Amino acid sequence: MTDRQFPIGRFILQEDYSKPDIEGFLDIINTSASKYRELVQGLGDEDLAKTYREGSWNIRQLIHHVADIALLHYFRMKKAITEPDYTAPTMINMDAWAATPDSLEMPVADSLHILAGTNQRYVYFAAGLDEEKLSKAYFHAVRQIWLSQKAALAMSAWHLQHHLAHIKLALGE
Repeated sequence: MTDRQFPIGRFILQEDYSKPDIEGFLDIINTSASKYRELVQGLGDEDLAKTYREGSWNIRQLIHHVADIALLHYFRMKKAITEPDYTAPTMINMDAWAATPDSLEMPVADSLHILAGTNQRYVYFAAGLDEEKLSKAYFHAVRQIWLSQKAALAMSAWHLQHHLAHIKLALGE
């Protein structure tokens, strides 16, 4: 992991994703909360303040961030599937969210619970979608690309692995 900003590489959008791909993404999303919990279990405030590179978010902020984004990804998918006019996803200022008092000071246990619960709902919901619904797309303004729900699942799985790698770097693993 020589690239500390993108230790698993940048997200690469594919033209399409197969059923086994989707199953793999759902497995990553489903099991990620336990991997995060295992990694940070027993860490004190000093460890949670560690960063993976100069100027980066610390471990505490990363845990709160992945919980926030899991909620956002689930929210976007549900809106895309249930609202025909949802073509521009809800966006957030991630740096501003990471600088709020809850992200800076709150213990990580609650965010780990949020991550686990949200991901269970997200996986259950996504696993029940047919090909037509999985192909439903919205325009991601930051990335300047159209994302199908298949691609959104790929991005969600990548995002969880991306920040897990950041925490491992911060802990010297």
